[in-house]
Amino acid sequence: MVKKFIISEKAVSAVVGVMIILALTITSTSVILLYSTPTMRNMGDMANAQRAEQAFTVFDSRVSKVALGESPSQTTSFSIMDGSVSVNGDASAYQNSQMVVVCTQLSGESWYTTFNNNRFKWNSWEPHVAQPNMTVFRSPMGSITYTQGDRIIGYEGGGVWSKYPTGKAVMISPPEFHYNGETLTLPIMKIEGNEVFSGRTDVAVTVSSDNMPVVLYPDPSSIKKVNPLSSDKVLIYIKSEFYTAWADYANSLTYASATTDDANQTAIVELEVMPAMGKDQLKQVFKIGALNQTNPAPMYNFTFNLEAKASQGLNPSNYQITASSGTKTLTYTLAKKGGANQLELGLIYKDTATGGGTETWVGTTVFSVSGSKEDQSANVDLLSTSFNMKYDSNTGDFSWPDLDITKSNPNSTQSLHTVSQHYMKLLTMDGSVIFNIQSPGKSDPVDYSESTLTLLYDGAPGSITYLHVSRNDLAVTLS
Repeated sequence: MVKKFIISEKAVSAVVGVMIILALTITSTSVILLYSTPTMRNMGDMANAQRAEQAFTVFDSRVSKVALGESPSQTTSFSIMDGSVSVNGDASAYQNSQMVVVCTQLSGESWYTTFNNNRFKWNSWEPHVAQPNMTVFRSPMGSITYTQGDRIIGYEGGGVWSKYPTGKAVMISPPEFHYNGETLTLPIMKIEGNEVFSGRTDVAVTVSSDNMPVVLYPDPSSIKKVNPLSSDKVLIYIKSEFYTAWADYANSLTYASATTDDANQTAIVELEVMPAMGKDQLKQVFKIGALNQTNPAPMYNFTFNLEAKASQGLNPSNYQITASSGTKTLTYTLAKKGGANQLELGLIYKDTATGGGTETWVGTTVFSVSGSKEDQSANVDLLSTSFNMKYDSNTGDFSWPDLDITKSNPNSTQSLHTVSQHYMKLLTMDGSVIFNIQSPGKSDPVDYSESTLTLLYDGAPGSITYLHVSRNDLAVTLS
C-alpha cells in the first residue's frame, strides 16, 4: 500500500525567512559601504587638510622669526599623508606668484586715461612704464604648498592660504600686509628653492635667511621713490593662485579695498594718496584728493587770495578754474564785467554720461576787489555761506535728485557753500582730481608768486601717505 505524504510548507517558511534576512543584511552592508566609503575618505582627507593647515600655521610663525632676524633658520615637520609638499621658488613659479607696486601721478595726457580705464587688469601698466609720472617695481613671492587631490594649502607672502576644488581660496593666517589708513608696510617674503616630496611620509621643511632685507621703497637714490608719497595713486597687484583670498583679506581691512582680475588670477588693491593741504603759494595746477563721501560737507576751506600782476589790476575777463574726472567736468569762472572793484562768479558742471547734460550757476552777489592797479587783491572763498548762487540752466537739474532747483522753484537759489560741496563730492567720487587755472583770450592778470590758495578737507578713508616695501629672501629645503 502506497502511503500518501501530507503536503506541508511550514518548514520552508523558516528557511525563506533566514534567506530574506541574510539578503537584507548583505544589501544593507553593501549600500552602507557604497555610500559611506567616499564619505569616510572625504572625512579622512578633511582631517589631513586640517592637520596640514595647523602645520603651516606653525611654519608661518617660525618663518617670521627667520625673516625678522630672531633666528638664522627654522625647521618644521610636515606629515604628507598621501599628498605632496612642494617648494615653488624658481623663475617659472615666480611668473604666477609675484607682487607689483605701481605709483602714478594724475595726468591729463592720453596715456593716463588709457591706463586709468584698464588699471584693474594685470600688466595694464606695461605700455606706460617709461612715463615720468609712473613708478613701477615688482618682487617675486614664490610659495610652499601642500597638495592632496584638488585641495591646496600654501604659504605665500607671509600668509597661509587654503584653496578648495571649487577654485575658491580662503585665508588661514594673515600675510605680511599692514595698513592703518596712512602707512602701508609691506615686507614681501620671497621663497627660493625648487623641491617636491610626496608619499606617506614626513618631511622636514627648513627655512634660512641672511637677515638682510632688500629695501624697495623708499629709495634715497630715486627722486620718485620718496616719503611722503608724491604720487596720486598706489596700486598693488598680487598675482597668485590664492588671489581671491588675498582680495578678501584686503577688503577686510578698515581702510583698503580690492578687486580681482579673474582671467589673470590677480588681486588689485588701490589706495588714494592724500595731497598736501593748508595754505600755500597759488599754482596754476593743484590737486584735491578724494573726499569722504559720507560727510555731507567734506570741504572745510577752499579760498583763493588773488593779487594783481600788473598796473591793469585784477580784471580778468574769463578766469577759469577747471577740473575733470571721467565724464564729469567742473569749472568756476571769475570775470570783471558789471563794474569796477568786483569779480562775478559763475559755475558750470557737465557730465557726458547724462547725454551731455550741463548745469549752470551764476552768483547773485560779487567778490569785492580792494586796492588799485598792481596793488589790487581779492579774497575768493568758494565755500562762502553768505555768497548766493542762482541756478540758470535749460537742461534740467540731473545731479540734484533730492532737490528741485529748476528756475521756477525757490530752491533755484543756493549758497555757494552748498553748491561747491555738492559738485566737489561728485567730482572726487572716483579719486583725486587736478584743477587747472587758465585765462583764455587775454593775459592772466594774477601774480602767482604773491597769491595763495588755502585747502582743507575731509579726505576719503584709506588715503595713503607713507609707503614702506622690502623683500626678504628665504631659502627653503626639504629633507
